[in-house]
Amino acid sequence: MSTPIIDDAARVLADPKAYTDEARLHAALSHLRKNAPVSYVDVPDYRPFWAVTKHADIMAIERDNELWINAPRPLLTTAATDDLSQANLAAGGGLRTLIHMDDPLHRDIRKIGADWFRPKAMRALKTRVDELAKIYVDKMVGAGPECDFVEEVAANFPLYVILSLLGLPESDFGRMRKLTQEMFGGDDDEFTRGKSPQELHEVITDFFRYFTALTAERRKNPTEDLASAIANARIDGGYLNDIDCLSYYVIVASAGHDTTSAAISGGLLALIESPDQLVRLREQPELMGTAVEEMIRWTTPVKEFMRTATADTEVRGIPIKAGESALLSYVSANRDEEVFDDPFRFDVGRDPNKHLSFGYGVHFCLGAALARMEINSFFTELMPRLASIELAGNAEFVATTFVGGLKHLPIRYSLR
Repeated sequence: MSTPIIDDAARVLADPKAYTDEARLHAALSHLRKNAPVSYVDVPDYRPFWAVTKHADIMAIERDNELWINAPRPLLTTAATDDLSQANLAAGGGLRTLIHMDDPLHRDIRKIGADWFRPKAMRALKTRVDELAKIYVDKMVGAGPECDFVEEVAANFPLYVILSLLGLPESDFGRMRKLTQEMFGGDDDEFTRGKSPQELHEVITDFFRYFTALTAERRKNPTEDLASAIANARIDGGYLNDIDCLSYYVIVASAGHDTTSAAISGGLLALIESPDQLVRLREQPELMGTAVEEMIRWTTPVKEFMRTATADTEVRGIPIKAGESALLSYVSANRDEEVFDDPFRFDVGRDPNKHLSFGYGVHFCLGAALARMEINSFFTELMPRLASIELAGNAEFVATTFVGGLKHLPIRYSLR
């Protein structure tokens, strides 16, 4: 065990409720960046880990994907959940997505969906995304003058996009949304199915039941959608095994909309709370590209990933032994004072903006281009039509340590 440098502020990273209180969270992370940028964390229910909070250190770890690997601990979960996940995988079950994999398997599996998210594919999809953006802004008009923006718009617009890309029927969209909320909201009292690892695993089982039937159908009757591409993909001449195939569906269907929903809703909240930037973006629509990047930095929907050292090493002079794990705090990196001027100012014209919300290196988010396009299309449709907007209640965040953002955003508004 490495000689630990311990700062109690780092315990916040293992507290799901900390992510519902941004003032508390950012105060702790600012303290860590200044005083203990690499801190050892040993708290009840979790296996120990090193908290890495500086932008440069996280980039260095992400860059060296042979020294720092995803398996066996790709994200922060309790020790009991870690054990159950490993046992299920050993028994031929469980979840094994791109975020669980390392090269060369990661590289081969990633290629299956890569073409669906390349610039050419995004250009072909843009007309439909723009149409959906208009549909959902129109829904705001119909729901107004008040609505819960998350419930009415932000949770549904990107869901519709990604599930349409997969080729799922609209009648199943509600089911996918609920399962995603249960999977990413396992620590949130409103969304959780249950607190035990077994109850949380049942959510994955329900996903698998749905996608097992879908795989069989797409192999029997292939269609021109991403679901067929996954179901019929071959590596070394054979179909993906059941776990890898079903896990691929799960990560695309869930992360493909929940993260974008968090960026859209959090981006709107940031504009409401920074009215000068709202006016600026409305008057200078050419800033939409940088505004989208700032929304993504500001909200950081993916809070962390974990990496495990394959050999003895060090980070910022702190020795870390082979087999020890590091939590990469993207939330902290995206407020790093050494990288971002005035990092706690929401600036729609921020340039450069070297945020790490999509990760870095070989595990850079596969759907980054789609997420950017969806956010851009939505706000490009909304801003010229927005006459006024304000909060109509308290914004509420999901309790999580992994993926999340706002779960309720009551707003009062008028649209042209």
